[in-house]
Amino acid sequence: HNLISDLKTDRLFDTLEGFHVTPRYLHAFDRAVEAKEINEGSSEIRYCLQFVNTRRKWASVLEDAKEQKRLCLRPIHGDPKFDNIMFDEAGLAIGMIDLDTVKPGLVQYDIGDCLRSCCNSAGEETVDLDAVHFRTDVCRAVLQGYIPVASSFLDKSDYEFIYDSARLIAFELGLRFLTDHLAGNKYFKVKKKDDNLLRALIQFKLTESIESRESDIRSIIEDLKT
Repeated sequence: HNLISDLKTDRLFDTLEGFHVTPRYLHAFDRAVEAKEINEGSSEIRYCLQFVNTRRKWASVLEDAKEQKRLCLRPIHGDPKFDNIMFDEAGLAIGMIDLDTVKPGLVQYDIGDCLRSCCNSAGEETVDLDAVHFRTDVCRAVLQGYIPVASSFLDKSDYEFIYDSARLIAFELGLRFLTDHLAGNKYFKVKKKDDNLLRALIQFKLTESIESRESDIRSIIEDLKT
């Protein structure tokens, strides 16, 4: 982000229009629910539907901030999950791969996705939902490396929405998995028909864990930005 922070976003093509615009994913979810004509369903489905609906109004938090000019478009990677980060033999991050998603966007999308990916030690394919939790020690380590460098271009509002970004991107990915499950597993590859449902449950459990650690996460951000 720091290296390309002065790159004008109008020089970048939007490679994935609507990517990380959570209200669009909510709209797709609603269409999938209507098409499926869900009544009761399994306990897992009922949990997921309630989970989404109780967070529906909040899901536009980053888009609202963008519309209010509190957050601005910058060049972003688009998919900065752990698997796309290259490390040297000493364990230091030295670069990123999978650059086909580079586009104009909110840096909060990237920060949130990186934290979502790195801070869930159970991984995205675990079958043990009780093992899913957000590790604040890893969160601190990631932000301890990021914020001192990014402070050259981040402003007050950018810091204010870091917590929301981690919470939102975990929620959004769970929403996408759930939508694909309801639509018949047309986008994400699966080996079993309920794979995407399990993936959704993992991300929703991670979202809950992030929510339960809000004060700790905000304290970490406050400590590191000063």
